[in-house]
Amino acid sequence: MPEFNPKEFSTNMEQNPLKKYFRQPKVYVTLPSKGEYWPDGTIEMPESGEFPVYAMTAKDELAMKTPDALLNGQATVDVIQSCVPNIKNAWFLPSIDLDALLIAIRIATYGEDMEITTKVPEVGDERSFTIDLRGILNKLVTNNYEDQIQIDNMTVYISPLTYKEFTEASMKTFEEQRIFALVNNNDTPDAQKLQEFSKSFAKLTELTVNTLTKSIKKITVGDTEVTNAAHIQEFIDNADKQFYSDVTEHLDAQKEKFAIEPLKVQSTDEDIEKGAPATWSVPITFDQSNFFA
Repeated sequence: MPEFNPKEFSTNMEQNPLKKYFRQPKVYVTLPSKGEYWPDGTIEMPESGEFPVYAMTAKDELAMKTPDALLNGQATVDVIQSCVPNIKNAWFLPSIDLDALLIAIRIATYGEDMEITTKVPEVGDERSFTIDLRGILNKLVTNNYEDQIQIDNMTVYISPLTYKEFTEASMKTFEEQRIFALVNNNDTPDAQKLQEFSKSFAKLTELTVNTLTKSIKKITVGDTEVTNAAHIQEFIDNADKQFYSDVTEHLDAQKEKFAIEPLKVQSTDEDIEKGAPATWSVPITFDQSNFFA
């Protein structure tokens, strides 16, 4: 048997006759962030500003169907880096770019239409609707993120959470659900319920404040510029409530701008006769249940 020659193997791979059949970009997308807020080395910005997007491979699709990898965000990171090679570290992508990238990858893989199935309110019958992903994507990429807010004599500079911070902040949702479950659990003694509620509420409060603090990158007052995260955290902990409210309101407004609008549905006469509202909304999300064709 001939000996294995790594150099020959490498040469053969470089001359793979199937290389011309490798996947090619199917979609080009402009990021909502326009490449801002990405740390150095995490992204390669094309001269045109449009990122080539490839269809998912079989390996990518399997990764997106693995619950554990989806839960901790690793599958999403791996698939984005596979399908958008200009992105070198998707953990640091600004959260406002996430939906646009996922939509672009889905369009590249399955096409511009996506079917969603939901139940008619008050009736319970299932209905399927087709949505135009290209239209949703166009709305996302044309929005502008306002990263400054003036509060009295201070200018507060903010940026979207990174995907890593966004994933960590999902613990906030878990604590909210835990509090809801505690309040509605009649089998738990009141004393224990109060103790657990207090612990969860304190953790939720800390998570909420920390999330806001991570969004603030700089505060300037006259010639004084503060970028030290510990100093900003200390200020938030001791600032007037109104400051916190003003920043939260601004962040919520920016988040809303980059949220995907729900699908507006007109009920049929038959469904209205059964008790359905004349119009209702269907949330559009991108998760395991509808991401794949």
